[in-house]
Amino acid sequence: MARLLKALNFFLYKAVLPYEAEIAPDIEFCHYGLGVVIHPNVKIGRRVKIYHEVTWAATTWIGSPHYIEIGDDVMIGAGAKIIAKPDCGLRIGNGARIGANAVVTKDVADGETVVGVPARPIKAPSAQNESAF
Repeated sequence: MARLLKALNFFLYKAVLPYEAEIAPDIEFCHYGLGVVIHPNVKIGRRVKIYHEVTWAATTWIGSPHYIEIGDDVMIGAGAKIIAKPDCGLRIGNGARIGANAVVTKDVADGETVVGVPARPIKAPSAQNESAF
């Protein structure tokens, strides 16, 4: 049944959501999760918001001890790529934000925002600078 649902999901949404991945029940796939590709060795936490065309890639075998772990309350922008190094894990911390089209190849700390290729952390604007806008 799981394989049938995986095939149906690919047919309808061009998304690859393997049944081996550990995905919390309360994540949100924005834009119907169109084009999302998830490696089977992925653990996705609670209240994660995922936009379209996001890819999680890992060069490891299914069931290996190397996982891409996404913490709770994470936002992943459209077109982002999260790529673990061969036979290594990767962690996106709780409350992290990944910008659209960012390419993440290293761990992201809790609450950190990363953008660019390769993804780099950005500083949050200070309260004084925000009031100027």
